[in-house]
Amino acid sequence: MQILAPNTVSVAELRDAVAHKGYGMLNADSVAQWAGCSAAELHALSPSWADMPADNYLKDGGRYRRRLHSSFVFEHNTLSQVPHRAHWQSLDYNALHGGMERWFEPMHADTVASPAWAKLLMALARTASEVRGTPHTKWCIEAHQFRIDTTDGIGRPTPEGAHRDGVDFVAVFMVNRTDIKGGETRVFEANGPQGERFTLSEPWSLMLLDDTRVIHESTPIQPLAEGGHRDTLVLTCRADKFQDAEPRA
Repeated sequence: MQILAPNTVSVAELRDAVAHKGYGMLNADSVAQWAGCSAAELHALSPSWADMPADNYLKDGGRYRRRLHSSFVFEHNTLSQVPHRAHWQSLDYNALHGGMERWFEPMHADTVASPAWAKLLMALARTASEVRGTPHTKWCIEAHQFRIDTTDGIGRPTPEGAHRDGVDFVAVFMVNRTDIKGGETRVFEANGPQGERFTLSEPWSLMLLDDTRVIHESTPIQPLAEGGHRDTLVLTCRADKFQDAEPRA
């Protein structure tokens, strides 16, 4: 089975790649360099994807997604976790699950306290500021740990289809890919014909998207053996404020 690998860039090239075409990919060694941590510190995060609670908000009736969610703010060169809050998107960005507050279980405290965690989020915020040319922006970051499994024979990483998230930037880290086929990532210009497809497979490689300029999706996965699954970390980065539920009339 042939897997189409992403075209990665160096850390020095990442900002220009995202600025010029709306996305860029780093391999795992470059992610460690970008974040200023060791490969071992990144891989130390991976066990926290085991035994996550089910996502009980799937409107397609599926049982294939497990999830944890927490929120952070980066401002004045300081990262802080905010009180636990709902994840919310408008229907404009998520026709399937938008328009409702989704209260997922928070990330584990030892994950947030691990050496690599803050370094990853701060690297994202600093790159976002570099791309936008706004060094003093307040960045509101939502962190999502996902496990897509094949309990029912198929798992859907993006059940809402090709979409934008309603933020400034989206960082997708491939954490683990075990005994599956499928899961091809597709990125397209939001207002143009250009696109690219590839499969994220290397643990702790990164795809960084300018969500204002591109849409993205990942195709369903199927098992190659019992227990097949796909683990990702998705960080969304939005300037000034989080997406919040619309005020009730």
